Amino acid sequence: MSRSVSCEHCPGGHLGQKPCLASATTKANSWLLIEHSGPWPRKIEELGLPVIDRAIAHGVRPQLIRRSGRRAQTPPLRVYVGWSGENPWLETRVVSDMAELDDLDLAAVALGRRPGFGEPTLEPLLLVCTHAKRNACCARTGTPLARGLAAGYGDLVWETSHVGGDRYAANLVCLPHGIYYGALDGETAREAVDAYLRGEVVLDRLRGRAGIPEPAQAAEHFVRAHTGLLGLDQVRVISVTGTGPYMTRVTAAGNVWYGTVELVSSLGGCGHDCDETVETYQMRDLALHSEAALV
Repeated sequence: MSRSVSCEHCPGGHLGQKPCLASATTKANSWLLIEHSGPWPRKIEELGLPVIDRAIAHGVRPQLIRRSGRRAQTPPLRVYVGWSGENPWLETRVVSDMAELDDLDLAAVALGRRPGFGEPTLEPLLLVCTHAKRNACCARTGTPLARGLAAGYGDLVWETSHVGGDRYAANLVCLPHGIYYGALDGETAREAVDAYLRGEVVLDRLRGRAGIPEPAQAAEHFVRAHTGLLGLDQVRVISVTGTGPYMTRVTAAGNVWYGTVELVSSLGGCGHDCDETVETYQMRDLALHSEAALV
């Protein structure tokens, strides 16, 4: 499949023709979001903000955010911290000076503890990657998507810096749960957002849940597909063992499912003229065990 001059990716990755399951970032359970109008450097560490360096040192994922089409050039600026693990949460605060972040307890955030930094907020955040200097595809696909979502969902929507998986742009991250979607257009993005706002996921274009290993993301996906359970908290991975294939154990609506997840490769994942090797996960030997059987 031919590529555009500005994109080094197979177009099928952006159009939903290549599988994107189990591709959410595996290292992000905790988050620091800082409003910054731009321009954004290729790596946000290059901004020279001490709080970003501290966040990285503590294992908190820093992201820059900005409003679609609106650029606040000077403080006050909105800052969020959040947790995507068990019992997810967000806190937010408006700061007039970045020095106000010097006392932010990022060690607590990294452990999933509320730092008392700002006001707890129950409103979700919808982050669309538009980071042009990281990859042109993110701006080309993400900017119009962010603009369209902002028209429908207002201040829930932010443009954001690199979230990983440029080949799946346009990418959407739903916080605080850390749910990743990729290869979105306007229609599939609205379906994903509407599902998230009612406490569910949709499996189409779902990349996975941030902060857990890829085989665990795959196991959650396949159990959801098999059971039809779409609630955010209805399906959780209990354990993943092995180095490939992976033995997985997943709880779903009071039952426990065992299965084997393995990484497989094939050619031409998005059409007969595609010469790229596609890697994705498959589930085999999925079997139900009741909770009582585990006692």
